[in-house]
Amino acid sequence: MNALSRRELLTAFLGLPTALDACRRSPSPVPDGTLVSPTERIGHLLRDGFSVQVHTWERVPVVIVGGGVAGLSAAWRLARAGVDFVLLELDEVPGGTAKSGTAKSGTAKSGVARGFPFPWGAHYVTVPMPENRLMTRVLRELGAIEDVAGEPVVVEEALCRDPEERLFYRGRWYEGLYLRVGATRADLAQYDAFRAEVERLALLRDPSGRRAFAIPMARCSTDADFMALDRISMADWMDRQGYHSERLRWLVSYACRDDYGARPEETSAWAGLFYFASRVRSAGVEPQAVVTWPEGNGKLVDHLYQPIRDRVRLGVAVASVNVSEDGIRVAGIRDSERVGLWADQVILATPQFLSRRWLRRPPLGSFDYGAWMVANLSLSARPKEKGFPLAWDNVFYDSPSLGYVVATHQSGLDYGPTVFTYYYPLCDPSSADARRRLLGTDWRGWSEIALADLSRAHPGIAAMTERLDVVRWGHAMIRPSPGFLWGAERRLAAEPVRVGQSTVHGAHSDLGGVALFEEALDQGVRAAEEVLAARSVPYESWR
Repeated sequence: MNALSRRELLTAFLGLPTALDACRRSPSPVPDGTLVSPTERIGHLLRDGFSVQVHTWERVPVVIVGGGVAGLSAAWRLARAGVDFVLLELDEVPGGTAKSGTAKSGTAKSGVARGFPFPWGAHYVTVPMPENRLMTRVLRELGAIEDVAGEPVVVEEALCRDPEERLFYRGRWYEGLYLRVGATRADLAQYDAFRAEVERLALLRDPSGRRAFAIPMARCSTDADFMALDRISMADWMDRQGYHSERLRWLVSYACRDDYGARPEETSAWAGLFYFASRVRSAGVEPQAVVTWPEGNGKLVDHLYQPIRDRVRLGVAVASVNVSEDGIRVAGIRDSERVGLWADQVILATPQFLSRRWLRRPPLGSFDYGAWMVANLSLSARPKEKGFPLAWDNVFYDSPSLGYVVATHQSGLDYGPTVFTYYYPLCDPSSADARRRLLGTDWRGWSEIALADLSRAHPGIAAMTERLDVVRWGHAMIRPSPGFLWGAERRLAAEPVRVGQSTVHGAHSDLGGVALFEEALDQGVRAAEEVLAARSVPYESWR
């Protein structure tokens, strides 16, 4: 991508009208910033495979590989059960795509960087339904849930502040994510019909009382009629239902890009409907509210990490996982130090393309991953704008990006310096093509793209941007293509590997099929409880 001119770059990523508009304006000074992707090189080494010769092995009961949400959740469960373990994580900070950052003090020319925390990826969860016991437990531990008249209630300070969402369209901001301005009667009728159908599906129960769509996936019904929706795409389902309104199709497309990094044409209809229906608790009520913090899901990561941090080894690249009857040997390297751990059980809290390589198994073709770019912009002031006021989530109707969230919104800082977290999913039909475009564009290119896109709604934002940092997530989330969620490969991939008394357990959100914090949490605890069973440790399931 470096060989492209500025106009060609912006045209490729934002479309010709945005590119022409940006090129007509005088170039703004380039802000400070960096590419925050320290593990890309070693990550590609892991993908391609490398070896480490270890001569001294440290004996431990359990090894967890991967310090994302699933790995931290497994560690959280094992620690509470009194089981010793060591967790290895490639990055220098835990959390994976849920990690957070802080504006660096002294980097901005006018002192805008005041230590504001911000997300580097996942930035919210929804108020858990009654069946989601794990998420309720975490939020209760965090002090975000209190019991009111015997019912768990999320405390007000953890709920997203108003205004929550707005949409930019033709030079002006409007409230909410459905574009009502200029909508015809036919548009509104289709929107109402879609909402009614989503509510109907959300309230469906199988004979055992399980919801058709629930969080986490393990709580969903496996009734064949429900699962049949997984065999077609969301675009096909919309066609069959006669939903042709451009505004409704845009909303559904936004949902698929937001949670799955894919277009409706490449997204399972079950997954597309899950986005909406899993958040509906009962008839005639609004979807479950959003729970968030300035640092996004980094708040949850920190809660899981702090109690077990003395058992976490960061910056370790795992080279091999060798399973035999006398134990499992995990070999890796940190800088020039060789790491060798010999365990009875291993939890691979890593995506399948890594886990299966370590286990010397062929890749599973149905596991496909979306690519994302996230940029954090430290601003010296709030840009001027028209229409509905600045919200937590700010979305562009006619952009391939998802817009941005305001990191200071939840803190009640409504004036002065702030941080915008900008999200751009690469939704190419081929995820390999998307990754090539993502990684082929450097920090300067992504900075140009983010500023050009944001400038349409906020002229002059480039001059206010005192720092712009970028992270590139090559495998940001699992993409639930048609047939994947309820297909055999996902189920088989979650089964433990046993050789004698040695067991390897998988734990990652990709095994659940949807890239949600709640799903990674459930997968990590499931794997940890499998380990407890393998070690004959008495326990009562948290799930």
